[in-house]
Amino acid sequence: METILQETKNIMKKYNIKANKNLGQNFLINEEVVKQIIKSSQISKEDLVIEIGPGLGTLTKYLLDQAEKVICIELDMKMIKILEDRFSLYKNIEIINKDVLKVDLKNIIKTEQEKGKIKNVKIVANLPYYITTPIIMKLLEEELELESITVMIQKEVADRLIATPSQKNTGAITYSVYYYASSEDILEVPNSSFIPEPEVTSKVIKLNIRKKPAVNVQNKEKMFQVIKCAFMQKRKTLLNSLANNKIFKSKQQGIEILKKLEISENIRPEELTIEQYKKISENL
Repeated sequence: METILQETKNIMKKYNIKANKNLGQNFLINEEVVKQIIKSSQISKEDLVIEIGPGLGTLTKYLLDQAEKVICIELDMKMIKILEDRFSLYKNIEIINKDVLKVDLKNIIKTEQEKGKIKNVKIVANLPYYITTPIIMKLLEEELELESITVMIQKEVADRLIATPSQKNTGAITYSVYYYASSEDILEVPNSSFIPEPEVTSKVIKLNIRKKPAVNVQNKEKMFQVIKCAFMQKRKTLLNSLANNKIFKSKQQGIEILKKLEISENIRPEELTIEQYKKISENL
């Protein structure tokens, strides 16, 4: 049986294609990593899998064998042709040639659920690194009926996404992800696992969507606005950052709110828990 590397090279030769740098394409050729992604996504015959950026179909092949249905969302027309050829005999695949940021996922999921065969919806993706964050935020903020999101992304971004707020690697996005999902660190992927090799190390992570958000906040938009503004001047204290960005009307108001909440005036934005940000937003 040919390896994924041989298979990838043969497909690239047959269709005379190279990875498209502008679309952030790097083709996965590591068998072990493929197995780990499939295993950790825990696909069953009751699942709808939405695969974002399937490329040559390296993961698609395994997803189709395990899921009730796989919907592939692929922007590159050359890849569409390959996917259609490769999986023409499969009855449980649908291919959408669109930018995932412009796709109405809510409607797609609703349509599939109404057919009555789907119990859970899972996202699996080897995401282009240059638009990782917008895609993940779309999946979370649209509050889709998802069970999990298993993705391979740049390690540095992955570490920030799955950090625990107020601990190492915390960024503004950490709080957003934590609000919607609990996360798992699946495995680190060396750049030698791809052709062409990217310049960075990758990581597979899994986000398990919470049934209820991590905190019960009156106005989540306001809370996230506070967090976003806090991190705009990360090197400053939280007090200065929120005063400079007009979240606090004045420094004095900020001092009073922090004192009331028993939060130090010298605390930095990344040192707060999501609960503390919730309380600040509700005291404004």
